[in-house]
Amino acid sequence: MNATAIIAASGVGKRMSLDGGQSKQMLEIGGLPVIHHTLKAFQQAAAIQAICIATKAEHVETLRTMAREAGFTKVTTVIEGGKERQDSVSNCIRAIRDAAGEGKEMPEAILVHDGARPFIQPEEIDAIVALSLEFGASVPANRPKDTIKRIGMDPGFFGETLDRAALLQVQTPQGFRANILIDAHQQAEKEGWYATDDAALVERYFPQDPIRIYETGYHNIKITTPEDIPMAEAIYRSLAKKR
Repeated sequence: MNATAIIAASGVGKRMSLDGGQSKQMLEIGGLPVIHHTLKAFQQAAAIQAICIATKAEHVETLRTMAREAGFTKVTTVIEGGKERQDSVSNCIRAIRDAAGEGKEMPEAILVHDGARPFIQPEEIDAIVALSLEFGASVPANRPKDTIKRIGMDPGFFGETLDRAALLQVQTPQGFRANILIDAHQQAEKEGWYATDDAALVERYFPQDPIRIYETGYHNIKITTPEDIPMAEAIYRSLAKKR
């Protein structure tokens, strides 16, 4: 399998209440930056041949240096992200296509992952790549633990209660056959249409191709709020014991 990973790492951590310009990807878990754990998993995944990181302009050199010093040889590209997450992913797609135009092999699959999800495991990455190539797209998800209610017409009151058995919490890395993801981004750019994740783009432009679910556990959290840090430390210690 020949897959490239796109790591979206431009978040500034507004919900983390960080000082202006500080990146949540650089917060430390187990004595190492969040993004270090993320990159290590993709470095160790057998199916991943290259990694493209989109980050803020002021962090480009920092991440290049980190990757080099950590021996993350699969990190081939670190570029500036865009205004929105979707723009950052599109920037990486253009970099991947440019590299192919210069003689490098075009990947069969592309995975898009949040830089602030440090606990995805190499074997999970490989499984998502395999499912993406078989079905066209595969997205990791897990089952919500809480009852989910829809907000009513009056936003101060609940509306209906949703069937929890029919719901999943979507995660990353979201995997796609390369041509599907590229086409979806190109069409979205032409229309000026933005989605909250790449799966939504593929659902819009390739509705005939259902996305394969890859059900995960509850370790693949995204570092979003201050409460996530002690939880992340606990997950880190738990995973370390299993290795």
